[in-house]
Amino acid sequence: MLALALLLDAALGEPAWLWRRLPHPVVLLGRLLSRLEAALNRGPARRAKGVAALALLLAAAGLPAWGLAALPAPLGPALEVLGAAILIAQRSLVEHVAAVAGGLARGLDEGRRAVSMIVGRDPEALDRPGVARAAIESAAENFSDGVAAPVFWFAVAGLPGIALYKAVNTADSMIGHRTSRHEAFGWAAARLDDLANLVPARLSGLLLALVSGRPGAALACIRAEAHRHRSPNAGWPEAAMAAGLGVALSGPRAYQGRMSDEPWVNAGGLRDPGPAEIRAACRLLWRAWAVLLGLAGLALLGDGL
Repeated sequence: MLALALLLDAALGEPAWLWRRLPHPVVLLGRLLSRLEAALNRGPARRAKGVAALALLLAAAGLPAWGLAALPAPLGPALEVLGAAILIAQRSLVEHVAAVAGGLARGLDEGRRAVSMIVGRDPEALDRPGVARAAIESAAENFSDGVAAPVFWFAVAGLPGIALYKAVNTADSMIGHRTSRHEAFGWAAARLDDLANLVPARLSGLLLALVSGRPGAALACIRAEAHRHRSPNAGWPEAAMAAGLGVALSGPRAYQGRMSDEPWVNAGGLRDPGPAEIRAACRLLWRAWAVLLGLAGLALLGDGL
């Protein structure tokens, strides 16, 4: 089922004609969390209320997925494959990252517009290399969150596993911020997302390193620099991507009008990447995806034997 889901996502991605007519499951989760946040994120005991909101979100994601997976064959397995393909984001990730390369090739303004779709930093503060670095960093981090982690949790627990993971990841992206409004309410979401990504992030880093043109350098960069990242997990795929492509990533950047003095990752690498390096990152994503597909195929062969 996992191999089929990977192939289906790669073939179709997220067809706009479908999601213009139907709400994407992640969109539905986001709407539910928005309502829970508006109702509960006030007054005392905000951390406890955030835990309750996260539990309700997990139930809303996990119970329908468990019900679908429990249906008899062939309907149940078919729906599991379809659900997993919807929640794995390989093709859409590559398309969004490649769009930044195309936009940047046409001009800085178009590059900024394209990168604003995939990063949270201020695009107007980015110069040409900054746009490219932001796109490459997003490619690395979102490969972990959008591809490797869903694949891992589907392998562990089927459709309920991937649905629960996407609920946690959605909650972290919406409320898992260290701001005055969300630091207490989003505490559980942020901590659970760190835990859920512990293994997938390291798997992502190893995959990206091994399929790069510089596996030795990429693995060395992971060992030396992954722990320096502000996230306990994102440093693994980002370090692998930086050294694997021979570019410097991270560094100072602006978030919500404020400068953040982040350390460089692979500081000796190229600091002025452009469209060519973004496209190289996309090729690296497909090679890592191919390894995941191969592992799923080996598991299928092992089941057959």
